[in-house]
Amino acid sequence: MNQRTRLHGGFTLIELLIVIVILGLLLSLVAPTMFSKVSSSQRKTAMAQMQMLATSLDTYRLDLGDYPPNLQELRQSTRPGWDGPYLPRDIPLDPWGHPYQYKVPGDKGQPYGLMSFGKDGSPGGEGDAADIVFQ
Repeated sequence: MNQRTRLHGGFTLIELLIVIVILGLLLSLVAPTMFSKVSSSQRKTAMAQMQMLATSLDTYRLDLGDYPPNLQELRQSTRPGWDGPYLPRDIPLDPWGHPYQYKVPGDKGQPYGLMSFGKDGSPGGEGDAADIVFQ
C-alpha cells in the first residue's frame, strides 16, 4: 500500500518530517540576519525623511528669509511671501510612528535642529532606541 501511495504522488511521514526540520534549520539561520536588516533600514529611512524635510526647510527659508517656527508651516501658512506647500504630503512620522523633533534655533549654533528619538520615542537610548540627529 505504501508503494502504491508513492506512485500517485504522495509523501511519507518521514519525508515530510525531514522537510520540516530542514526548513526550521534554514529559518533559524536566516531570521536573525533579516531582522538586523530591518533595524538598519528603519534608521536609513529616518535619515532619508529628515533629508527631505531639510530640503523643504531650506526652500522655505529662501522664500521667507528664515526657518519656520514648526514643521506644519511647510504645509500651510498665512505668512506673507509663503509660496508653498513645501512638502507634497503631510509631515511624515518617523519609521517607528513618532513625530520628528524640530526646533529653531538648533544646538551648537545650527539654524535648526531635526531629529528622531528612535524606536523608544524618548531622548537618549542605545541601539534601535538611539536618537538619530540630522546634521
